[in-house]
Amino acid sequence: MKHILLFLFLPLTVICQNNTFPAYQDSLMRICKNLYSAKKNTDDVKTKYNQQLLTTFETALNAPNSFDYSFDSLGILNYISLLYSPDKKFRIITWNLPKADGTYEYYGFIQEKHLQKTKKGLFKNQSTEVMQLYPLIDKSTEIKNPENTITDNKKWFGMLYYKIIEKKSKGKKYYTLLAWDGNDKLSCKKIIDVLTFDFNGTPRFGADIFNMQKKYPKRIIFEYSANCSMSLRYSSKKDSIVFDHLSPTSPQLEGQYQYYCNDMSYDGFGFKKGKWNYGMDLNAINDKDEKDKKYNNPRADGKSKDSNNYQDVFDHNAPTGEGNKVTKKERKKRTKK
Repeated sequence: MKHILLFLFLPLTVICQNNTFPAYQDSLMRICKNLYSAKKNTDDVKTKYNQQLLTTFETALNAPNSFDYSFDSLGILNYISLLYSPDKKFRIITWNLPKADGTYEYYGFIQEKHLQKTKKGLFKNQSTEVMQLYPLIDKSTEIKNPENTITDNKKWFGMLYYKIIEKKSKGKKYYTLLAWDGNDKLSCKKIIDVLTFDFNGTPRFGADIFNMQKKYPKRIIFEYSANCSMSLRYSSKKDSIVFDHLSPTSPQLEGQYQYYCNDMSYDGFGFKKGKWNYGMDLNAINDKDEKDKKYNNPRADGKSKDSNNYQDVFDHNAPTGEGNKVTKKERKKRTKK
């Protein structure tokens, strides 16, 4: 009789769990529609909906077995970016809150899964799978030098992540993140960030793994005109991060990044000896994909200048390149010219 009762109980438990997460997803969908669909929402109304989104998502992500539920409808409709790391050790969830003045606030979570060892007797250890949730607190306005600052989740330089690249050096894992930031009405940003975890499992953003023309920033930030577009993508074939080279529309505007656009040349980073090493003037070829047409920057084609969600951060139309094959000799030749 005990075996029969156990057999009946387990399927009911699974059914309850399977019904819980779709219900959470439906609630999140309704909140996102209220937050993003109504263009006339004031900042106060958006903040109210965003607080509902935060509370509901936190509850859902703290539920048992939530790590394995994808919440894919939120990603498909481009409300929220949900990315699993390549090794499935964590996922990072981000979204933005567009403000009336053209700026953005960013929100999100890191959901990490790891093994926790506890003693069982004198000579035995027991490993238990533990899930940890870290809220991401956007403190961008307080970080004065973001290119050279390492922060944690409580002092996060907010952005929308759209790609995770896993690298390992000297036994430590580095998760390189490609991201977009709407910045303000005049300019946008594309960012290469780095995520690591310390020995306690606490997330850290920024790392000393960039070598860029004798500069060693903790993260790379590109700023450009809101009326232009910039591609930033990872080429797995070349094992390179490739991006448009930016330059001012006229020489006298140098340093005023709201006037910077791509100049049809490409630079990149190739990973070698534990570093992302910079390379200039790459030969690049566009990947042909019909889906490219769906990801045009709305600010660049005369449509609404308010990006209500992250749909314009995808870079399917960015070129491939050989960021790790630009030698020092080639760089010196170009400098002499």
